[in-house]
Amino acid sequence: MAVKKKIAFFGIKYFPSRGGTSRVAENMILNLVNEYDVTVYCYKNEKAKGHIKGVEVIEFPEIKLGSLGVLIYYWLCCFHIRTRGKYDIVHAHKIDSFFFLNTLSKHAKVIATAHEAPYKRDKWGKIAKWFFKISEKRFLNFSGVKTAISKPLCEFYRDNAGVDVQFIPNGINLLEKVDYKAVDSFWPKTLGTKEPFVLFAARRIMGTKGLHTMLKAYKKLNYTGIILVAGELDNYPNYIKQIKELDKGLNVHYLGFVSPLSTLLALVERSEYFVFPSETEGMSIMLLEVASAGKPIIASDIPENTQVFTDEDVLYFENKNVDDLAEKITWAENHREDFELRGKNAKIKVEDHYTWDKVTREYSEIYENI
Repeated sequence: MAVKKKIAFFGIKYFPSRGGTSRVAENMILNLVNEYDVTVYCYKNEKAKGHIKGVEVIEFPEIKLGSLGVLIYYWLCCFHIRTRGKYDIVHAHKIDSFFFLNTLSKHAKVIATAHEAPYKRDKWGKIAKWFFKISEKRFLNFSGVKTAISKPLCEFYRDNAGVDVQFIPNGINLLEKVDYKAVDSFWPKTLGTKEPFVLFAARRIMGTKGLHTMLKAYKKLNYTGIILVAGELDNYPNYIKQIKELDKGLNVHYLGFVSPLSTLLALVERSEYFVFPSETEGMSIMLLEVASAGKPIIASDIPENTQVFTDEDVLYFENKNVDDLAEKITWAENHREDFELRGKNAKIKVEDHYTWDKVTREYSEIYENI
């Protein structure tokens, strides 16, 4: 029997996943664990060990010092890899972890996967954005294998830095379980369980997720239906204050962060349709997951979305344009059959092109040839 290659996942914080990059890594691992000897570095979590059978977990405590705490955490992971890790390959994820690429490459073969340009997010201050750009420069100057989940990001690096980065898309697992009963623990007590609703969901509610644009559009329409918002509310108090002002006169209910994925998917399946007004993304797992449920979607026309779905799959509105979003909502309400057909088309596209069993073959090829 051939000896399995030892691969460490670096740059991951949450295991089990809480969405975003950690969900990407977790899905990759689920499809790679039988072929490789996988170790994951993550924040300390009582559910981490044993979360995926066959995966070794190295945990460090989460240091509550903002960006500095994350940097210290990455340093601890890097130090462990250098002093105690015996890996054939280190797979680094996220721009902020790329500060350590050169150090890691002295100890193992390294593949680096960029998920987005985080300095575009409004949640970061000037110092953090400056650090992200330094880390991004290290990524672009890195001599090892470079990949990105976003085709527009690959094009940006090629056109602006003259650096070729291999595009490998995100994917989903089609066999995800759906937990309808668990939805009840998030369901607003003032609502009946059969009432129709429109859904918005994100891990964290922040400005670049575009909830303000969505609420303004519904307010413009004097919408009286139910709007459910899933996502953490305690990270950006000034923005949440703005949101609470905008939702006056609307029937909006905040559910908090809906987890695990099986519960979120159940919520998606019970919704009328999903609104995805995000202003910037890498390649959204959320968008793929919603599409896999066959639900129709209204989404912003950012390149990261249009790289995945066409107008035949998703109803697009001009990014940040409240009037255009309001028009698209009206169209969706008045052309329900055509709108729902788009959802079915998106589901077929995900099943044909964006499943992890297909995507991970590209990573496996890199692992074997690196």
